[in-house]
Amino acid sequence: MADEKDVKVYALSTCGHCKNAKKLLDKCEISYDSVEVDLLSGDQRQAILEEVKELNPRCSFPTIRIGEKVIVGYKEDEIKEALGIS
Repeated sequence: MADEKDVKVYALSTCGHCKNAKKLLDKCEISYDSVEVDLLSGDQRQAILEEVKELNPRCSFPTIRIGEKVIVGYKEDEIKEALGIS
């Protein structure tokens, strides 16, 4: 199994690409934190959006942080490479 990296997925609950990214992580048995930004409100939502903007200035979804690497969008090959799996 790949080395455990800190993985966080910033997603929208209605986004197909976000769902696919989480399915891929599940299939690869990777533990991750997921935040569905559109289900947050108020200060909590604002704080998470600021986090996303630091990683991805366009603030698009999914934004995935794997260790120090940031992947924007559902890019299966890049995600697997960042996780060190094939």
